[in-house]
Amino acid sequence: MKRPLFLHESTRMHYKTLLLTALALLSVAIAPAAQAQNKPIRLIVPYAAGGPLDITARALAERVRDTLGPVIIENKPGAGGNIGADTVAKAAPDGLTIGIAATATHAVNPWLYSKMPYNAATDFAPITQMVRVPNVLVMNAEVAQRLNIHTLAELIAYAKANPAKLNYGSGGNGSAGHLAGEMFKRDAGIFAVHIPYNGGSPAQLALLSAQVDFNFDNLATAAPNIRSGKLRAIAVTTLTRSSALPDTPPMADTLKGFAIDTWWGLVAPAATPKEVVARLNQAFVAALKASETKARFATLLAEPAPSSPDEFGAFMKSERAKYEKLVKASGARVD
Repeated sequence: MKRPLFLHESTRMHYKTLLLTALALLSVAIAPAAQAQNKPIRLIVPYAAGGPLDITARALAERVRDTLGPVIIENKPGAGGNIGADTVAKAAPDGLTIGIAATATHAVNPWLYSKMPYNAATDFAPITQMVRVPNVLVMNAEVAQRLNIHTLAELIAYAKANPAKLNYGSGGNGSAGHLAGEMFKRDAGIFAVHIPYNGGSPAQLALLSAQVDFNFDNLATAAPNIRSGKLRAIAVTTLTRSSALPDTPPMADTLKGFAIDTWWGLVAPAATPKEVVARLNQAFVAALKASETKARFATLLAEPAPSSPDEFGAFMKSERAKYEKLVKASGARVD
C-alpha cells in the first residue's frame, strides 16, 4: 500500500516554524546593510560653492545617483581648504562621508602651514583622481610685443640678459601661481621678482594693466583674455599640449620634465574598508568616463582623469614631494 504524498500536520508545523525563524534571522542580518545603502553619501567640498571644484563635484554627484544613491554636497571652506579636509579625515570610515582632495589641501598645505589639523599622507584613503586643469604662463600682450617675446625660450633669454628686470604676480605667497613661478625660475636658471596679491583676480588685473610682466594662471581663468588678445599664452604647464589650447606648447618642450598643473580627486577617511573604496571607485570612474561628464568638464577647461585608488595615492605622494621642495625654496609660510 502506497503512503500518501503529504506530511503529517505536526511535521508541517515544525518545518513552517523553522522557515519563519530562518527568515526572521536573515532579515535582521541584512537590515543594517540595506539601511546603510539607503543613507545619502556626504561629499565634502573644502571650498566655497560656485567654483570649479564645487561644480565638478555636483556634476559627478548627479551621475552616480543610480549606482550609489543620493550624494549630498556640503561646502566647508576656510584655512586654505584645511577645514573641509579635516572634516573628512575625522569622519566615520563607513563610506558615507567622502571629500575632495586638491593640490592645496593634499600637496601644498602640509608644507605651507606651520600647524596642520590632519596628516595628508596617512589620514585618507584615495578613491580616484577626478580632473586636471592646465595652468598657463601668460604675458600682457603689449608687453610681450614690446619686448619681442613670443616663446618660452625668448622669455628665458630676455630674463638672463636683463637680470631682475622681470617680475611676476600671483594670488599670494604659497599660491599655485607663486610656486609655479618659483619652479620656473629654478628650472630656467633665471631671476624674476615675485609680487603677491590678495587673490587670483587682483593678480590678473595687475597683469592686464602691465603692473607685472607675466603670471602663471589657471587656464580656465586666463582663457577669455587670451582669446580676446589681451594676454599672450607663452606655454602650458602640463607635460603635453592641452586640447583647450592646442596651439600653445608645453613648458616641458623647453624645460624637460616641467609639470605643475592643478588637480583634485576623491578621498575617504583612512580606515574605510577596501571593498567600500572599490565600490566608490567603480561608480565614480564610470561617471568620469561618461561622454556627458567630459562635455560638462570641457566648459571649465578641465580634463577628467579617472584612476585606481593606488594610482591616485601614488600621484598625491609624488605631488607632496614636489611641493615640499618648492614651498621650502620659496620661503612661504602660514602660521
